[in-house]
Amino acid sequence: MMLQAEHFLTMTNQLGEGSFWNADQQKLYWLDIKQKRFFRMDTRTKQYETFDVGAQIGVMAPRSGGGQIMATDEGLACWDDRTKELTIVANPLQGKANRRFNDGNIDIKGRFWAGSMCDPPDTCPTPQCALYRLDPDVSLHVMDTGLGMPNGLVWSPDNRTMYLTDSPQQVIYAYDFDPETGAIEHRRPFVRTHGEPGVPDGLTIDSEGFLWSVRYNGWKIIRYDPSGKIEREVSVPVPHPTSCTFGGKDMRDLYITTAWNELNEEQRHQYPQSGDLFYLHTDIKGVARRSFSG
Repeated sequence: MMLQAEHFLTMTNQLGEGSFWNADQQKLYWLDIKQKRFFRMDTRTKQYETFDVGAQIGVMAPRSGGGQIMATDEGLACWDDRTKELTIVANPLQGKANRRFNDGNIDIKGRFWAGSMCDPPDTCPTPQCALYRLDPDVSLHVMDTGLGMPNGLVWSPDNRTMYLTDSPQQVIYAYDFDPETGAIEHRRPFVRTHGEPGVPDGLTIDSEGFLWSVRYNGWKIIRYDPSGKIEREVSVPVPHPTSCTFGGKDMRDLYITTAWNELNEEQRHQYPQSGDLFYLHTDIKGVARRSFSG
């Protein structure tokens, strides 16, 4: 089954990314990594706010006490919505050239997970990036190493399996996950994606336990069933979709971010909607992002 995403809002984000739905606020959030800002939108009116942070944000999530938790090119940090200030809480990448944090998520116990990447990506000749977990007490743990570029990260509905995208390795991994301790083990390929155009990027999961994997430079999103079989695809009319998330009142609206960051001038003219938001109303309910408990 091939579905077609619709244009939702003109944004021209250089590197739109990190979309998530805040269920308490009923608002859509997303990032422009290269422009060092994030956005918050009421999808019913399409009215949005822009927040300039001053750091490249790879992933962010709400904090239970207010504000946001972020993984940035300056480290893991808290953003205060009132003062508009960023406070670094840990920076395991300090002193590592051409490294920044990329994508991540919040687990069932409110722990913040984020992976590192090389920027530019070709500055890592071998897989040498890592996955980190920041606990509510602000203790930091290295959870896995030897990754090419940790990207989209989600958990199964029963919270017993964690899925992690490694973009340059063209694989989505599955791990056994202990929801009580936050431990992971038994990394194995869930799907290898070398036969598909582009590379796997952002990832979300729906209430049925199916994964929606965005194909950067692949013009589409692929929905995998829990066995790893392709169930349907969503065509996006620009080459670089980056992330997707469910939102809306009934959590059945899929919002998709895109980018123009790696397009040349001719390609930008050819695909002028690159960097905009796209949308698909589905018959499937998604899952909102959890809050960091720290």
